[in-house]
Amino acid sequence: MVNITLPDGSVRSYDHAVSGLDVAGDISKSLAKAALAVTVDGAITDVYLPIEQDAQVTIVTKDSPEGLELLRHDAAHILAEAVKELYPETQVTIGPVIENGFFYDFAREEKFTPEDLPLIEARMREIVKRNEDIRREVWERDAAVEFFKSAGELYKAEIIGSIPDGEDVGLYRQGEFIDLCRGPHLPSTGKLGSAFKLMSLAGAYWRGDSNNEMLQRIYGTAWANDKELKAYLTRLEEAEKRDHRKLSKEMDLFHLQEEGPGSVFWHPKGWTLFQAMIGYMREKQNLAGYSEVNTPEVLDRSLWVKSGHVEKFGENMYYTQTPDERVYALKPMNCPGHVQVFRQGIKSYRDLPCYLAEFGKVHRYEPSGALHGIMRVRAFTQDDAHIFCTEEQITEECVKASRLIQEIYHDFGFDDVLVKFSDRPEKRVGSDAVWDKSEAALKSALDAMQVEWTLNPGEGAFYGPKLEFVLRDAIGRDWQCGTIQVDLNLPERLGATYVDADGERRHPVMIHRALFGSLERFCGILIEHHAGHFPLWLAPVQIVVATITDEADDYAREVQAAAKRAGLRAELDIRNEKISYKVREHSVTKVPVILVVGKREEQEKTVAIRRLGGKAQDLKSLDDAIAALVDEARSPLDRPAA
Repeated sequence: MVNITLPDGSVRSYDHAVSGLDVAGDISKSLAKAALAVTVDGAITDVYLPIEQDAQVTIVTKDSPEGLELLRHDAAHILAEAVKELYPETQVTIGPVIENGFFYDFAREEKFTPEDLPLIEARMREIVKRNEDIRREVWERDAAVEFFKSAGELYKAEIIGSIPDGEDVGLYRQGEFIDLCRGPHLPSTGKLGSAFKLMSLAGAYWRGDSNNEMLQRIYGTAWANDKELKAYLTRLEEAEKRDHRKLSKEMDLFHLQEEGPGSVFWHPKGWTLFQAMIGYMREKQNLAGYSEVNTPEVLDRSLWVKSGHVEKFGENMYYTQTPDERVYALKPMNCPGHVQVFRQGIKSYRDLPCYLAEFGKVHRYEPSGALHGIMRVRAFTQDDAHIFCTEEQITEECVKASRLIQEIYHDFGFDDVLVKFSDRPEKRVGSDAVWDKSEAALKSALDAMQVEWTLNPGEGAFYGPKLEFVLRDAIGRDWQCGTIQVDLNLPERLGATYVDADGERRHPVMIHRALFGSLERFCGILIEHHAGHFPLWLAPVQIVVATITDEADDYAREVQAAAKRAGLRAELDIRNEKISYKVREHSVTKVPVILVVGKREEQEKTVAIRRLGGKAQDLKSLDDAIAALVDEARSPLDRPAA
């Protein structure tokens, strides 16, 4: 007798082994038709395989996260089958699921082109229409190696050859195509449906090693239904319009060039935006009791060895050697420098918590292929802060830092914030006992915050567990930005101490806290979130005074001067161009407000206010207009609480 317990707690009994498909059919014909796979005691498996003992069973459909991943998994295999049918000389390698889709890497002498993608996608749709059965086969390892070698699939043979001798190999057959895979898979190709699309081409090294051959990667996306696919493609179109690299050119914010890969050349307007972010943050931190410091960008390598960064992070660090053969490193993080500041002089428990903050420039090597505008760079500014406290103060300080982060994100227009708890990684410093204590303290802080959170296993920093704050932007994309990390390791490694109430020297707890994270990256996120349409307080250029006729040039200068005296960032446009041309041009550069002046405005001492994206003009006296704009341009910190 096999007893199957369903998610609702009901039990179905069978006098023989039963498949997930049989169970689904017993529940309803529609569920059997929708069944893609089955979970047996929490492990997902093929829907047609027999269940031979009592188990808890869930039928997986395309509407579940597991079902969507399965669809994307099979889309990759169907892509490989289509490529092999169209280009038989091609070798297949690997094809995993990724966020929002899938890819497959191919070895082929002739290059794929974008024009090939519609042809390959059409063949994929033919394979779906064929509704080929997909079935698992178990092969002996050496037989599988010989099979793929004889088929000219040397990459597959290499993968299988790395499997320990004596282990069986799982292969999946769909039509004439056989691929290596642990599974599970859809029961047939027809279950994939029509909601998929091939997206782009890229190069990729075999096994991710730059010493190996360059392969060709085809990316695709797959969804549960056509509506979701269409919504995703619409989001991509919107994301392309909001691309910070494109908008930065239109708004003249910054540029990057080959002579400084991963380093930003800020233009005056971009630097104004950057400094507005820092100015806000500096004031916010001052109000929260932080003291700002500045530490060297170049420090002796020995300090980084002592801190553990060389061992755990060394491949991402830049080094330099002076004529006296002393080796230095450009700092990849601000933490060790802050410990050096804390160590100066004797600290008492009465001095704790101690808050040190820095807008510190750090340098980390990122592979060229990973660089992306100002979102992923090699030289960036971190709004780092470190809170030195006692173990008893951990919960309270983490709660305060979390609230600070949430307030800041709200002021910049982000109200949808997710929290993730990242526990100990495989590569780490410190004993398990120390990690147990750190993780327990951070979880206690989460309980005190009363926020929903998810576990991000194994993604903590090498010195301590962390909270990650993930922003959701205007088009639904998630960005991991701020972090809070509890560290009981680094203060001890670098000799930081304080004197407790009993006169004993103890090592403080060090809470690492970043609000923006990388200011450059956060700036890029801001540009895309607002599509360049910044709120007035943040806009690099807040106002342009534009003339209708050159007879109003002197008055335009008077208006600009009044705006500047009031603290507004105002520019002047008295070019001999039509006002419609000027308005269009400044709209492209995303100037929030244009004050239009002509002869009548000069006579009446008024201005016509035009807003970005609007056609209407609001006529006001100069004094009233300036007063209203000054009020609107106030920092969120200067506004009364809602």
